This record gives sequence, C-alpha cells and structure tokens, in this order.
Amino acid sequence: MDANPPVGVVLHAIGGLASAVFYLPYRKVRHWAWESFWLAGGMFSWIIAPWIFAAFAIPDLLTVLREAPPRSLVWSYVCGALWGIGGLSFGLTVRFLGLALGTAMALGYCAAFGTLFLPILRGQFGEIARERSGQIVLAGVGVCLLGIVISGLAGMAKEREQPEAEKKAAIKEFSFVKGFWVATFCGILSACMSYGIDMGKPIAAIALQHGASPLWQNLAVLVVVLAGGFTTNFIWCMILNARNRSGRDYFALWKKPSQAGTAAERQRVPIVANYLFCAAAGTMWYLQFFFYSMGASKMGRFGFSSWSLHMASIIIFGTLVGAYLSEWKGASRRTLRLVLLGLALLVGSLVVIGYGNKIEANRPKPAAHLQ
Repeated sequence: MDANPPVGVVLHAIGGLASAVFYLPYRKVRHWAWESFWLAGGMFSWIIAPWIFAAFAIPDLLTVLREAPPRSLVWSYVCGALWGIGGLSFGLTVRFLGLALGTAMALGYCAAFGTLFLPILRGQFGEIARERSGQIVLAGVGVCLLGIVISGLAGMAKEREQPEAEKKAAIKEFSFVKGFWVATFCGILSACMSYGIDMGKPIAAIALQHGASPLWQNLAVLVVVLAGGFTTNFIWCMILNARNRSGRDYFALWKKPSQAGTAAERQRVPIVANYLFCAAAGTMWYLQFFFYSMGASKMGRFGFSSWSLHMASIIIFGTLVGAYLSEWKGASRRTLRLVLLGLALLVGSLVVIGYGNKIEANRPKPAAHLQ
C-alpha cells in the first residue's frame, strides 16, 4: 500500500479525539470504586474490542497468531505489559507534581522516547537527519515537544491561580525530586506501546500474507500488545479490589452505607447502566489505537513520527474537551494565551510532520528500491 501521510495525520487526529473523550462515559458510573469501573471498561479496551475488530478485519486471525514468530509475540506482549505499568504509575506522577506539571513531564518523556528511541537504537537517526524530508519531520517532532511544554506551563499557571486551599488540597505531597523520577519512569514505560507495535511488524506481515488489507494489518499486533496491558492492569485492579473490599461492585445491586451503623438507607446500584457505560468508555479507549494503527500504516518510511502525532492529537482534543467542561473557566488572560499558543504549536506540529512525510513519500525512489 502506498504511503499517504495526509490521510495518516487525519487518522491519528481521530485517534487523539477518541483518547480525549473516552473517559466521559465513566463519569456516569455510579457507586463503583475506580478500580472496578476501570477493569470493567478495560475488558472492552484490552480484550473484547481488539479481538472483535481484528477478527473481522484479519482473515484467519488465530492462524496468523499461531504462525507469528515467538520472539515477536513475546516482545509485543512484554512491551504492552510495560506500557500498562507506565500508565498505572501516572497517578503517582500527579500525586507528587500535580496534574499540570505531572502531565506535561510524563507526556513529554512519552512523546520523545516513543518517537526517537527506535531510530536512534537502529542507527537510522543520522541518515534521517541528513535528508530534507527527515529534517522537516524532526523539526515537527521538536515543535510537538515545545507544544507539550507550553501546554504544561499553561496548566501550571492555572494551578498557581487557584486559591491556596485548593492548591494544598490538590498537591498535598508535592516533591519535585520524587515526581521527576516517577514522571521519567511513567513516560518511558508509556512509550512502550509504540515499541510493542513496532516489535509486532512480523505479525502484521503474516496478516498481509493471509489477505488482510494493509490498512488493517496492525490490528493483529494490537491483540497481542493490549493483552500485555490487560495483564498488568488486571493484577493491579484485583489488588485494589481486595484492599478496598470493592470486589462486590461487579455484581452487587445495592450499595451499603459508607459508615457502619449509619441510619442512611442503602442506595440502588444501576449495575446494567454501569456496565454499558464501561463498555462505551472501554471501546472508545480502544478506538484511539485502532485509528493509530491505521494512521501508522499510512505514514511511510518515517512511521516513527506516528507517536508524536498521537501525543499531539491527544493533548489538542484533551484541551478542547477541558474547555468544553469549563476546566479553564476563571483562568487569567495570560494563562489562556499560553493555552492557545500550546494548541497552535501542537496543530502546527501535525502539519509539519505530515508535510515532511509527504515529501518523503513523493520522493523518487532509487532503482534498488524498485526492484
């Protein structure tokens, strides 16, 4: 399939939108602990949706996985498990640094490592940096990272403008040193999703041999990577269910009073609605990587830049959703200017990265490439 970077950018943007809005159905879940609705939704995110979409798109999916090289299966799964650990550690990042600074640092590391690590590891970075198209793509990655920094500064400015009582309530255990190391750990491990999909290229190649469309080839890889993510999230949620005695959430029709001996009446749990909202949220979460996998298949030789496109799209739409939910209400003009500057840089990075990839896709290939 010929590369088509503009289409790839659009697909990555749709994936970013799915990531930005997936949590909204969770806000409708009632009388369940976080770990309960996260795992219920995660069953759709990491197991049900990946298998259903891949089964429809990949002919002989089980045969493809059986024929896949064990090394590719193992590393894709391990990268998915590490990505799951990185996602779970994000809570600690926010705990020590606050939401704005923690998010900016974690996403900054995630974007940088998820985009640049593989070409550096493979010794391709120098070659990319010497070509005009590669220079443009790398410049776009730099603009993306700058946009993440500016967006983080906007969030920090918003936090500073909060009343002192709210700031203390938000970051009771602020520690830059602890937060720095946790954010580094979180960002690097969260980038493992990019590595997992890359490690799964042999799986995608076998899917193509079995008649899969090039656009859907990476869906077979997602089945393996997300199984790794499910493993780490399942273990952690089970631990929290046991610790918080919230395991009954999955089947209880009534919520007991929060305090023993209280005269408060039991509350009815809308268990069917809860599962439906979790299913919607989990499926929407999966769609971010459904569209990411398609977008990556369209980017051509510089597919490594897909991760920056993904990160930029998430922050762009996350900021817009936050504005819709009035999260920036009351912010100063200076803070709002930072928000707009961050958005402009991130949108600009999509254009620059897409343009660089388009130049590379249109570049005449050497004769050796045509044989």
